[in-house]
Amino acid sequence: MRRAYAVVTGASSGIGRELAKVLAREGYALVLVARRTEALRELADALLQAHGTPSVVVGVDLVTPEGVDELVREVRTRGLDVEVLVNSAGSGLAGAFTSLSVEPQLAMIDLNVRVLTALTHAFLPALVTRRRGYVLHLASMAAFQPGPLMAVYYATKAYVLSFSHALHEEMRGTGVHVTALCPGYTETEFAARAAEDSRPRLFQGSFGRSEPRVVAEVGWRAVRRNQAQVVPGLRGVLGTWFMRLLPRPLQVRMARYINTSTGPGVSRA
Repeated sequence: MRRAYAVVTGASSGIGRELAKVLAREGYALVLVARRTEALRELADALLQAHGTPSVVVGVDLVTPEGVDELVREVRTRGLDVEVLVNSAGSGLAGAFTSLSVEPQLAMIDLNVRVLTALTHAFLPALVTRRRGYVLHLASMAAFQPGPLMAVYYATKAYVLSFSHALHEEMRGTGVHVTALCPGYTETEFAARAAEDSRPRLFQGSFGRSEPRVVAEVGWRAVRRNQAQVVPGLRGVLGTWFMRLLPRPLQVRMARYINTSTGPGVSRA
């Protein structure tokens, strides 16, 4: 039998890296994708030693015009049997919309929305044909309300959540599971670099912080169970539930308070 592969974007660090570890433990071979090729190679070596997991390393910048095509071409040229797609690559940007340059904000939309959509469209049809597969999208608790001072980031994650729910319903009866993983603040390089020139209140407190390993485990269990969405941790669940009870104007003001910072910061995973 041919070994099934899992494609994991954003695998060089954070939640993506931890999801790669989970999938290796589950017996999948891996396609590890990120810009930092050396970090991917180190992860591939570690997974080979720990689990005997074969990995294909694809060092590519997915935001570039040829990025998605390069990854898809690599997978198809090798004839890999993809059963899992994890869209974990993403970027964050903290600061007032008008104080930030437009280019990095458009690049964030490109990575968080266009790339995720394009990769899903590239790999999903084969999963439907085989009547088995898993698609896990990394959204965020930010997806549930507008986010002043991180306006574009929150909006992109709202897209990911909505898109995932729609695909989850479209895939009903096909054997393919689609899940949006919606963590709160998680201790990763992504979070640190998203506010490298500022310290939003969101990143200063310890309440509700999650570990990438725990988030990854929760995400994989949820997509195996075919949940449309999952928010890791009791605090995250309660926080999401509480925000939904508030009138939209109050949601927005609370989001502005926790996102208040002293300057811009940017991160690409």
